[in-house]
Parts: sequence; C-alpha cells; structure tokens
Amino acid sequence: MTKHFQNEIERLKKKILRLTAMVEDALQKAVRAATERNVELAAEVIDTDKAIDAFEIEVEEDCLKILALHQPVAADLRYVVATLKINNDLERIADLAVNIAERAKELAFWPNESAPFDLTSMLDATMMMVRQSVDALVRQDVGIAHKVIHDDDLVDDFHRMAFRSVQKQIVTRPGSVEYYVSLLSVSRNLERIADHATNIAEDVIYMIEGEIIRHSIVSPTEPS
Repeated sequence: MTKHFQNEIERLKKKILRLTAMVEDALQKAVRAATERNVELAAEVIDTDKAIDAFEIEVEEDCLKILALHQPVAADLRYVVATLKINNDLERIADLAVNIAERAKELAFWPNESAPFDLTSMLDATMMMVRQSVDALVRQDVGIAHKVIHDDDLVDDFHRMAFRSVQKQIVTRPGSVEYYVSLLSVSRNLERIADHATNIAEDVIYMIEGEIIRHSIVSPTEPS
C-alpha cells in the first residue's frame, strides 16, 4: 500500500464516520419529533437532509476515485466496495428519517391520540440496531454485526403487531383514520431503517471476512 493510497483510505474512513454521525443525529431528532409531536424539530430534520445528500455524494465520488486511480485488491478492495454500499444505506436511513419527521408533523394535529401498539419499544430497538451497525463498522466487529442481523426479526415483529393493531383501530374508530395511517407509516419507516442497518452489518461482515451473506438470510413475510 502506497503512502498516498493509505492517506486516501484514512480520509475515507473519517468521512464515512462523519456521515454516520450526521445520519444518526437526524434519526434521533426524527424519533423525538414523532414521540413528542414536535413540529420545529421535524422541520430541522427535513432541512438538514440536503447537507446529508451532498456529503453522501462526496463520499461516493471519493470511493470511485480510489477504485479508478489505485485499483485496490483483496481486503482494500472489499473495504472500498463495502464503504460505497454502506454510504448508500446511510443516505437511505436519512431519507427515512425525513419521512418520519413528515409524519411527526401530521401526528401533531392529534395531540390527544395515543399509539395502540408499543411504539416506544420499536423506536428503541431500531435506534439500537443503527447504533450497533455503526459500532460494528467502527470496531470492525463481526460479533456486533451478527447481533444487528439477528435483531432485525424483533423490529419486523413490532411492525407486524403495529399493522394488526392499526387495522383494528381503523375499523372501530374511523374518525381517526388519518392519525392511524400516519402512525403506521412511522412504523413502516422504522422497519425499513432496521433493514438498512442490517445491510450495513452484512457489509461489515463482507468487509472483514470477505463473505457475502445477504441472500443466505431469509426473512418471514411482512405486511406491506
């Protein structure tokens, strides 16, 4: 590895960590906005999405330049390819955080309604998956990555329960249908965020061990 290539890799590591911090901050604020029905905080999440998008493009361009100019092989190649994929998953998590923030603004119109399912536990489980997927990346820890993959089933279960609960509420309380649709959308976006955290964990495993496990894991059928 040349000194120049090593410097490029170190810069790339710093940038992907900076992006993870930006995305995690946006997600935390979106979750708070949804639980507290805080319109101002939701607007802040939406406003910062352009900065995250721009930084994601910058990281992608850096990855492509490294691939073109240095033509890395073996572990170095896996690192750049995995970073390129993780970069995309982080940007998608940020987009989903924006979706949650948009729903938070809608939920604010229903201050007296409560969730008919355990939204708090689902929020906590999803946030933990995101934090641990990032932790697996930082520590290069396969064990943490496998735990994230395992925990995805828990978030899927939460979403199935939310789907069934909302179905029942819509039948019995049709006047609040808009509220329940917005609430179910939050659940759906959390489930998708958990999927992206799982993708990151799988890419960490690929980065470290060179093993592609994405298609070897079969998830149960989920409600749409």
